[in-house]
Formats: sequence, structure tokens, C-alpha cells
Amino acid sequence: MTEKITLTDEEWKERLTPEQYYVLRSKGTERPYSNEFDEHFEPGAYSCAACGQELFESNTKFNSGCGWPAFYAAKAEDRVNLHEDNTHGMKRVEVTCTNCDSHLGHIFNDAPSTPTGQRYCINSVSLKFEAK
Repeated sequence: MTEKITLTDEEWKERLTPEQYYVLRSKGTERPYSNEFDEHFEPGAYSCAACGQELFESNTKFNSGCGWPAFYAAKAEDRVNLHEDNTHGMKRVEVTCTNCDSHLGHIFNDAPSTPTGQRYCINSVSLKFEAK
């Protein structure tokens, strides 16, 4: 794991692109089906775009058809935090990075064909990929 990162709002704005800031720091959502990693299945690891902490491995990625990258497990349980999210009239569970508290996406229990039954629905813009 990397060292815990705490930055001011202005420092995040300098470090991130406007789209990354919108998703990672303002809890936004990128458009489905038109993002970098939805249909990306190269072997490697996915890290937080804000702080670099490794979050997901490609061997847990699957094509869920939801329009965003989907994983059935995080690299380790201590890499992501789960929070109740009742915004937009929905009951969901938000996924954030433990290292920098950035918003990554949401987790759903709607993937019965995976080993965990879970679908981490993650915004591409919140990830960086390193091939292995």
C-alpha cells in the first residue's frame, strides 16, 4: 500500500484532470460504454488514478454489460472502503479508495456467475492500468 494522501481541494484540482476531479472528488459518474476500460481485458493491475494505490487485478475483471469496468473482487479488502449511498433516490454502496478517499464507483450483489456474486462497477477515469 502507498502512504495515506490528504490534499486540499485546490491541490486535487491541480493534480487531476477536470473529468477525474468530477468523478474522484465530486462523486460523479462518467458516461457508460464510452470509457477507456469497459472493454479492456489485457493482463495487469488497475490502480487509483488519484493516488496510485493498486485496487483491482485483471483476473477479477469481467464483462458485466453495464458499460463500466466490472470486477468481482478488490485486490485486498483493505484497499477499498464501502459506504452506504442513498443519493439520487437509490440505495447503493459506494466504493472509495482507502488511501485517498476518492470515489471509484459502486458495488452491487448482482453477479451470481462470479465467485463472489459481487460487481464492483468502477469508473474508468478513476483508474490507471499497468500491464503485466
